[in-house]
Amino acid sequence: MPETLDLTHVANPAVRDLLQLVQLDDFNRVQAQVEYLAGCSKPIQLTGYSATLNAATGEALHVFNTDDEPTGRLLVSCGNRRASRCATCSRVYSGDIFQLIRAGLSGGKEISETVRTHPRVFATLTAPSFGPVHNRPGGGSKRRACRCGDWHMKDDPALGMPLDPTTYDYAGAVLWNAHASALWARFTTYLRREIAAQLGFSQRALPEALRISFAKVAEYQKRGLVHYHAVIRFDGPDGHTTPPPPSATVGLLIDAVRKVASRVSLTIDGDAVGEREFVWGRQIDVREVSGIGNGAELTDEAVAAYVAKYATKGAEDSGTVDSPVFCTMCQGRGRRGGGDCLTCYGTGEGVRLRFLVVAQHMRQMVRTSFELGRLAEFDHLKLWKWAHMLGFRGHFSTKSRRYSTTLGALRDVRRAWRLAKARAHLGLSEDDTDTTLVTESAWAFLGVGYSPGEELLAAQVRHDRAWARKLRAEGGDHG
Repeated sequence: MPETLDLTHVANPAVRDLLQLVQLDDFNRVQAQVEYLAGCSKPIQLTGYSATLNAATGEALHVFNTDDEPTGRLLVSCGNRRASRCATCSRVYSGDIFQLIRAGLSGGKEISETVRTHPRVFATLTAPSFGPVHNRPGGGSKRRACRCGDWHMKDDPALGMPLDPTTYDYAGAVLWNAHASALWARFTTYLRREIAAQLGFSQRALPEALRISFAKVAEYQKRGLVHYHAVIRFDGPDGHTTPPPPSATVGLLIDAVRKVASRVSLTIDGDAVGEREFVWGRQIDVREVSGIGNGAELTDEAVAAYVAKYATKGAEDSGTVDSPVFCTMCQGRGRRGGGDCLTCYGTGEGVRLRFLVVAQHMRQMVRTSFELGRLAEFDHLKLWKWAHMLGFRGHFSTKSRRYSTTLGALRDVRRAWRLAKARAHLGLSEDDTDTTLVTESAWAFLGVGYSPGEELLAAQVRHDRAWARKLRAEGGDHG
């Protein structure tokens, strides 16, 4: 056994930890675990074991135990969808969303390829105004000066900020985010009613002739309000395998989406804020998804890439924080055990809001979420829990059941592929799939993240993979 080096003189803790890892008997195994994660930022640490047994004889074909690992634990990917949390895992999630959306537009993944002949549109529904903000009116060569008199650059931090914060309707903005999902649900209900009326069907009879499938993703605007991008498609009565009736045209779908989006509303009433009616903003964009290439204006791949891009983003892209700010001891309520919470001193804040390193506008959105969340009439919204999301508490990406494949199905395929590779590595025959079975496993959560030395290895993995992606994007062969 090699002599252990004295590392007390190494001042940098990450370098010292890496040198300690290098001295382990099986450092290659440590490096292999980190490389397998492909640069995941916050891996999950597990301890435990799993055993692959012969179902007929009970013979152990393979046993994995973290006690045999050099570090005594197993690292697995965090699986976070947010690019701000983990670029590696979010890239996998984005790829799955891309495949899901594209399959619903051009077929594949057990979706009929004839679906590309069905009427399809890409719609963007925005939030209404809650007060004038700094912007770039017009855009392009016809861009005009902002109402403040300045000509803002694209990266100007003032964009999206209120012209007059004292008159901006912060309560309305937060409550809009909190009810955006409900407004979308009402929009889909009214859309079916509108299409049934235009085609001359009753609402009950419509599914026997036509079905409406959709997939959507939420995006935050710079002003901190969510809006939706959605793919909406006409199908026959049996879904993607059957065409819709000839009268169900793209023109009818575009007209119905515009009409419903311009008139659907959701009303709430409360003592603190009075009666509020929430509607979609005036900027409603509905365009046909016209093809898979060949000069089409809006292609299947372009739409799928656009949706996938925003599926990994969150409120942090509008300038706020990407993690909850409520006190976990009292769950943001400010009280615990019959008195004020001793952790947050009764504020409910896990992070002092006045110390958040964000623009004043975003801080006020977060603060308003806390203030409204303390009111009994909005207690069911749990706005303090979603204050870091500026009140939005819906799913970022959703789809109707018949639109396409599912994220679960895509992950099952990837899991099966990995299992096949593992079986091949262990020398297990592909023909023995019915005679082998994982019958025993037990795992315990240990922690999150790398050790300082492992983080250096992960940083190198991320650098190498980023460089490889750059070379692939450039299409060059640089050896």
